[in-house]
Amino acid sequence: MAAAASLEGITDFPSSMQALIEAGEQGLAAARALVEAAPAQSLATAPKILAPLQRPIRLRDCCLFLEHMEVSAGKIAKAQAKAAGQPEPTPQGPDGTWLNEQFYKQVIYYNADHLHVFGPDDEIHWPVQPGWADYELEWACVVGTSGKDIQQDAARSHIFGFTIFNDWSARDLQFPFMEAKLGPGEAKDFANSFGPCIATLDEFEDPYNLQMTARINGEVWSSGSTGTMHHSWEDALVQFSRGKTLFAGEVIGSGTVLGGCGLELDKALRHGDVVELEIERIGVLRNRVLFSQGA
Repeated sequence: MAAAASLEGITDFPSSMQALIEAGEQGLAAARALVEAAPAQSLATAPKILAPLQRPIRLRDCCLFLEHMEVSAGKIAKAQAKAAGQPEPTPQGPDGTWLNEQFYKQVIYYNADHLHVFGPDDEIHWPVQPGWADYELEWACVVGTSGKDIQQDAARSHIFGFTIFNDWSARDLQFPFMEAKLGPGEAKDFANSFGPCIATLDEFEDPYNLQMTARINGEVWSSGSTGTMHHSWEDALVQFSRGKTLFAGEVIGSGTVLGGCGLELDKALRHGDVVELEIERIGVLRNRVLFSQGA
């Protein structure tokens, strides 16, 4: 793309998506000019679309959709009690929920794996023979402008755009870490999928009114809306920049929409399953799951 840009008289076109994000409006203007000037032609073979950011400088996965957390926390607690031969537990959170009150007061997150990143149509090879292989229907915000102590009314201007995020989960590995109260841990350290693009902020009239869908082998398993987030992207940007710098190119995951994973549905992925996550105005992120032993 850089060579093509040079042919069109644009000699300083960013050489990567990270560089494009850091270039700000000037970089986006150059990209738009290049697209408009490009001749219409058909390609002999379709290009391979990679993850928009193949190694994000930082990746956090948040709990912005709390309804999913409420359901999942209950299921995990009951499963742990059953395995230990203990009585079925009861909710301990506010208003009869399973969550600690801190989930409602602030954005809770964990630092996610930014090294094992996959894009559209990539195969996801499970690290071990799974007891419970799962997908998670999420979206992610990509930070566009670095900032420190970002104010609520200015937070949206720091967003570059949004992408679809599949936070693959090995549930059998997750439960012991959750029991130790140290997060999902090893259950997430093998694959995160992003794509098929980063839709820039100007593409959305209202980002909090988008349909979210997950299909497994063409069958709809999950359906929800971005409008059901308890915390907003702006809330996250304000909190994460408090007293420290939030950098351009950081990726922030939303957490899973209600009903957006097999854990909530008592379903598990099988070898060869094709998982499609679709979010309105962004596109479809498709991956095929392969188990090490083909079972």
